[in-house]
Amino acid sequence: MSHLTHPLARLILASALLKPGLASAHSDVSHFAKAAFVEAPEVVDCTLENGVQTQCYQLKVGYLPEGLNVGPFCPATLDDEGGVWDWTGDDAGLYRINREFLMMLDSLGYRFFDADGTVHVVDNASTPPEDDHACINVTADESVEITMLVPIEPVMAKTVTNLGTVAKVGVALDGVPIFADAPSIQQTGHMPALDVCGGHIDPGGWYHWHATSTDIGTVFKAEGVAADCALTQDASAMFGYAFDGFAMYGSTDVGGTVPDDLDQCNGHIRPTADDSAIYHYHATATFPNLPACLVGVSAQGNFSTTAAQGIGAAGAGAGPS
Repeated sequence: MSHLTHPLARLILASALLKPGLASAHSDVSHFAKAAFVEAPEVVDCTLENGVQTQCYQLKVGYLPEGLNVGPFCPATLDDEGGVWDWTGDDAGLYRINREFLMMLDSLGYRFFDADGTVHVVDNASTPPEDDHACINVTADESVEITMLVPIEPVMAKTVTNLGTVAKVGVALDGVPIFADAPSIQQTGHMPALDVCGGHIDPGGWYHWHATSTDIGTVFKAEGVAADCALTQDASAMFGYAFDGFAMYGSTDVGGTVPDDLDQCNGHIRPTADDSAIYHYHATATFPNLPACLVGVSAQGNFSTTAAQGIGAAGAGAGPS
């Protein structure tokens, strides 16, 4: 955690003065897609991370929303085109995973392919090739269910929570979990490839986002990436809820303008399409285009899965995701 900066301190003061606006910033399951859940959402008692007793929506979703087509992730050969990757070394930027990108990595000492052009693709980083590096393409597990808790009435925290690698960010309106940036190649030696909507499958077998997928087109345009996500792109639309209960929107306000008054977590109090002035987050034009921190308090135990491994699995560590 980090202490509040002056802009955020002013924001919290403003929120105290604008009580109707802050009070109206509640999570609302009616915003979610009807088919997002495997069970109807429930209102349950929950405890926030600051010890406050409150109520949360309990959301249960499957490994993948019905009708959501995912991939491609890793290309099979240098002649194929896969998803995307946010390279953070020399010549940093978002890239399409193809021959040009993999050859660039090779020139930097990261070889992901054999002499015949076959790309090293593995199902899990625990079984990589004996040498070099691997592109990770996890097999989905259709039996997995995920349970998430989102506070109904958001509570501003005394300090912001910074979102590091694979930190829990929130849940999209299609029921897909949202996580912060995936581990870098420099960290693990491997590449858990993302598809062209910014998501991939966790080691536990379920799909999740590492980007605001309904506004990833803004990122592609800004970074010159030749890719198209099949999801409808709307830079002003609501994408989901952060785990502190505040809503997340695309990179523009409802009128289509890019906001210029955002705090360090990329949020502000302004009107939205269906509400009065409320606090909400915005996406950015660079990848990952998610909030870098949360201003509110999340619920304890807000994410669990029935998976045997990966994030949220009981007694299991999280692998690269």
